[in-house]
Amino acid sequence: MKINVVGTSGSGKSTFARRLAQQLNLPYIQLDALYWRANWQGTPDEVFMEKIRQQLAAQPQGWVLDGNYNRTRPVKWREVECVVWLDYGFTRTFWQAVRRAATRAWRKTELWPGTGNRESFRQSFFSRDSILLWTLKTWRSNRVRYLADMQNPAWSHIRFVHLRSPAESEAFLKSLTEQRAAS
Repeated sequence: MKINVVGTSGSGKSTFARRLAQQLNLPYIQLDALYWRANWQGTPDEVFMEKIRQQLAAQPQGWVLDGNYNRTRPVKWREVECVVWLDYGFTRTFWQAVRRAATRAWRKTELWPGTGNRESFRQSFFSRDSILLWTLKTWRSNRVRYLADMQNPAWSHIRFVHLRSPAESEAFLKSLTEQRAAS
């Protein structure tokens, strides 16, 4: 199975995608880890796309891919079978983003091994590059885009799973466990 988990920053994509990958016994691939280099430098698009191609090709039995990066859709959605969209309400998503940013800044957690990239309170709460501002800017546009994608004939080969709450997400994971037990 080839799955892409998408949603606005703070929606819980990474946590959900890791759980899903573990449950399905599939490799977990995080787009942020492929994109971000040391000192918060992004990877040029041509290199980024090639990294994605290589990661996906190295797992022909399937994978769970975590991340949006809309410009990567022609690569990541070429063979994807299912897109799981975590579409929680704005208040919940923003609160989760605030809590995550504060926790990471407090703990000084390195986000992607080997990059040295860590969130700080200044960066998260008082910067133009704030993940919180990104969440504010993209929540609505992501909803519009993914709703349109679900209707787009170019993506008719994809099964979209639209999860609107943590309870729906838990029920989805539980249903997968039950399906695996039955087969």
